[in-house]
Parts: sequence; structure tokens; C-alpha cells
Amino acid sequence: MPANEVQRAHGGARVGSLAHDGCTFAYRVQGTGAPVVLIQGVGLHGDGWAPQVDVLSQAFACLSFDHRGMGASQPPDGAVTVERLAGDVLALMDAQGWDSAHLVGHSLGALVALEVAATAPSRARSLSLLCCVVRGRDATRVTWPIARVGMAAMFGNARARRYAFLRLVLPPSALRGADLDALASSLAPRFGHDLAEQPDVVDAQLAALRRYDARPRIGQLPEVPTLVVSAAHDPIAPPRFGRDLAGAIPGARFVCIPDAAHGVTIHRAAEVNALLHEHLADRQSKSISSS
Repeated sequence: MPANEVQRAHGGARVGSLAHDGCTFAYRVQGTGAPVVLIQGVGLHGDGWAPQVDVLSQAFACLSFDHRGMGASQPPDGAVTVERLAGDVLALMDAQGWDSAHLVGHSLGALVALEVAATAPSRARSLSLLCCVVRGRDATRVTWPIARVGMAAMFGNARARRYAFLRLVLPPSALRGADLDALASSLAPRFGHDLAEQPDVVDAQLAALRRYDARPRIGQLPEVPTLVVSAAHDPIAPPRFGRDLAGAIPGARFVCIPDAAHGVTIHRAAEVNALLHEHLADRQSKSISSS
């Protein structure tokens, strides 16, 4: 264990901190078994994976963490890039003594997972890429749903900002007839902040996403089982981008979850968990049978 790491028991999980590349990272490992690293997207802290960790940790050792500059991982210390975030993931794996792990990423986190696998092919046991695009600029293009959030941020009050954000991450069916104030309040713990506010690092994360193009890296990916999951009503990463990504990775499986949006890991957690568990368990059974 590195000298700059401190761990303590917390609700059945191991909670630790790791000093790396100008930032002290807050992370949590829950469960035992094959290692799984969960990498979130823009504007979320690591506890956004709680719906997945609560289930997957029954069979796997699940590592979740706050990105640099987000939540308890401070300070951001300089530029935020996908390449740098991938280095953070590798450092966190090293701190656990994990030579390899299953990599699960959502949105920006999916591109980070791709970068980890391309940079260090032996470190990836499998890839699960959720709500992802091949080119980051496709996820940051200006569309009406995204423009609505921007206008609410500039001109709306806190309630208007929360409502606009809900429309960005949830499908129409989840909003129809719902108490939007209560819904926004219930989601705040998953995002790690009031939905009316965005952490300072979000602009840097969006810029990192916009600059990244995975196309040159896909050819460098190892031959590793890959699951690509899209959400039918995702305004940020529509299913056509997920299909393009899956089509570029030999042997990748593509699944589109109906009546779901960009926040699919939260509002359709059961379906996501079932897909992930099947994908990870299948990889484990094949590894055991071949050993």
C-alpha cells in the first residue's frame, strides 16, 4: 500500500485516498472478486455508481472514485484531458495492486476506459461502454435539449435549471406527471450536487470530451470482450453513435435500452445491472475455463 494512502472501513467498503499527479483522489472499493473499475461522466462524483455497486459488489470488487477536481478529489491541478484521466485510473488500479480490471465507463468515462485499454492493453479484462460516442465533439454538439439547459443556466432561476437538467438525463415518460422538485432532490445525491448548480470542473471536463477523438485509438484496442449500451432517448449520445462505436470494435455487442435517456445508469439501473453482470460474469467464466 502506498505511504500516501489511508484506508478505513465504511459501510462494508474500503474508503481510501491516493495522492497522484497533483491531486488527492477519494475512492471506494466494495465487494470481493474480480476487479471492476467504474468511470463516470461529466459532473458526477463516484457515488453516482451506487445503483451498480450495490448489485455488482455481490460478485465483484468494485472501485469507484471522484474524478480530479470533482467531489472529494482535489485539487484539479492543471489541464483536464481524457489521457490524464486515463492515467488517474491506472494509478488507482496500481494502488489496489490490480494488474488488470474490467472497465465500465459512462459518457466521458467510456472514452477514458477506451483510452486506458488502448494505452495499456494488458490492463483491460473487458470493456463496458455506456452512452458513448466515438468523437467527443458529437456529444458536445449544440442541440435543442442541450441549448435549453444552457439558456436555463444563463437566464433561469434554480428551479428552471433543475427542470432543464432533468429533461437532459431522463426520458419523457419519467417526467410525465412527476413531481419535478422531488425528483430533482432525489437525484442530487447521485450527482453529488444540487442539479441547479454545476461544479467548477465541469467546463474543463466538457472541453476534454470535446477534444477527444477515439477513432485513432480503436485500432490499438486489445481483443477484449466489449459491451456498448445506448439509451433510446439520449440527447447527448443518441443510439446511432453507440452503433457506430460498436461497429468499429471487432466483436462488440450493442444494446439499446428503450424508454431511457443519458441517466440510464440511475433511472434504468436494473436493466443496466443485468447487462453488466451478464457481460462481466461471461468474461470471468471464459477466463476460468481457459486457465
